[in-house]
Amino acid sequence: MMIRVIKGIPLYCLAIVILMVTGLPFLIMTLTSFKGQMEFMTSPPWSIPESFSLENYLLLVELNFFGYFANSLIVSVISVIIVIIIAAMASYPLARLKFRLNRPIFILFMVGMMIPIHTTLVPIFILTNKMGGLYDSLFGLIGPYIAFALPVSIVIFTQFMRDIPKELEESAKMDGCSHLRLFWNIIFPLLTPAVATVAIYNFIHIWNEFIFALVLTNSSQNATLPIGLREFYGEFSVNIPGIMATLTLGSLPLLLVYFIAQEKIVTGLAAGSVKG
Repeated sequence: MMIRVIKGIPLYCLAIVILMVTGLPFLIMTLTSFKGQMEFMTSPPWSIPESFSLENYLLLVELNFFGYFANSLIVSVISVIIVIIIAAMASYPLARLKFRLNRPIFILFMVGMMIPIHTTLVPIFILTNKMGGLYDSLFGLIGPYIAFALPVSIVIFTQFMRDIPKELEESAKMDGCSHLRLFWNIIFPLLTPAVATVAIYNFIHIWNEFIFALVLTNSSQNATLPIGLREFYGEFSVNIPGIMATLTLGSLPLLLVYFIAQEKIVTGLAAGSVKG
């Protein structure tokens, strides 16, 4: 027992170092959110606030933080749900059925992961403007978010499905089960780790996305949380503690969901990795 503990010391030390590197910025961000502008300018970033002022959090109410928060939540949740449904259904024939174009189609989805999304910004802007009612709307953001999330999601689902024993399908087919019923009743319930991985991966990306939200929306009514951060930028100054308060509250949903589903995420990433 003692030998096992001694051998594990380097791993524990490494884990502590990683925790400090990843956790220290979040700690500094949270501490800064409770400071005033003057205290922030005159004290070290890692110092504990003198009075833990809630001024910055009260300011968020005046600047429509919860409106931006709700817009980000709506766009992220709807996009992730649609991505999971479409990607899972598209992955089923790629993983379980044999046909001539199976591998070329799968490679095309992998190629889609390599396309820089910002190179499509101008065409998407023009297309959104020509489609009536989409520009400066939340639905105008959902479309591009779904499109760019599908390639990586399909790759993860496909690799995960290939590890599911085919004996489960064979017994169901003998009972006269159709492919659609087989997918929803047998395959999809087994995809929980992959679903968690796809959901968290895409939710984080969509929640933090800035450039498409900046270009495809114009009014504060439809602005998402990253766009709302501009409210703290003045002509000659920046309210850093206010920005830190926004980031602290904005990161809570991501941390909460990750801590709840972290085991399934690790399992899904391991099972959904691309094999040689």
